[in-house]
Amino acid sequence: MLIDTYGRVATDLRVSLTDRCNLRCTYCMPEEGLQWLAKPDLLTDDEIVRLIGIAVTSLGIEEVRFTGGEPLLRPGLVGIVERVAALEPRPQMSLTTNGIGLRRTAGALKAAGLDRVNVSLDTLRPDVFKTLTRRDRHRDVLDGLYAAHEAGLTPVKVNSVLMPGLNDDEAPDLLAWAVEHDYELRFIEQMPLDAQHGWKRDGMITAGDILASLRTRFELTPEGEEKRGSAPAERWLVDGGPHRVGVIASVTRPFCAACDRTRLTADGQVRTCLFATEETDLRAALRSGADDEEIARIWKLAMWGKKAGAGLDDPSFVQPDRPMSAIGG
Repeated sequence: MLIDTYGRVATDLRVSLTDRCNLRCTYCMPEEGLQWLAKPDLLTDDEIVRLIGIAVTSLGIEEVRFTGGEPLLRPGLVGIVERVAALEPRPQMSLTTNGIGLRRTAGALKAAGLDRVNVSLDTLRPDVFKTLTRRDRHRDVLDGLYAAHEAGLTPVKVNSVLMPGLNDDEAPDLLAWAVEHDYELRFIEQMPLDAQHGWKRDGMITAGDILASLRTRFELTPEGEEKRGSAPAERWLVDGGPHRVGVIASVTRPFCAACDRTRLTADGQVRTCLFATEETDLRAALRSGADDEEIARIWKLAMWGKKAGAGLDDPSFVQPDRPMSAIGG
């Protein structure tokens, strides 16, 4: 198993399939994009499946989340999902996406074995979407969400980040829309994962701000810690249920003490946390001929050294030098 010195056990693996993205969200990367990884630096499909296989069969991983960048840009995605679904024991599989390519791929992903999706959508206003993402693709995201729901990739979760002066007034509208369409909405506090290091703690829309805004229109009943477990989102029943809304307060109410995640970057590095400043190279081990037992040993050692927490609200916090597009959300 993947255990650290604080007794936390990682059962959830986040796999970044690519560092590339077809949006340019202001809180993630600059308008001109980034220096993408060279193809030889990326893990191949076979390498990804082998590492996931080691994690699932030897290290106790029960859930696999495919991320990016934008994972739908990975040409071999459907085949990877199909091969991971054939593992014994079979892990639960989900995918985090911006939704742009989901309309044409949702059915194939479901048939391959994907269980559900998380789709990022920060606004219901096409003009605000264009400002936030620097792309005019709002309709494509809405169509992708519909296709995912129709394909049975449920519960379809929608992740929203509120930004001051842009969409900070949209929380109630987003929740009403999510309830209407049977999506599970989750608000995420903006985190310091932008390549241009423009994040500032002052002025950030906090979990408290979000909940206060939602309560102007809805009755929210806490679901309780026993329901949350190691999940990052605190959840509330909306108007008595059955619909729920979640808030991931990564900055103001960090959940590091219950973290059960390990992360694999697109170029084969183990990261113990989104905000880790160190990585452990599995790609080199793979390509030098290491067997599965040796790779598992390296992975265990990396996780044993996981730090207590990210400390995002600490003045001494050092922002990692890799943007979110390179390490997975």
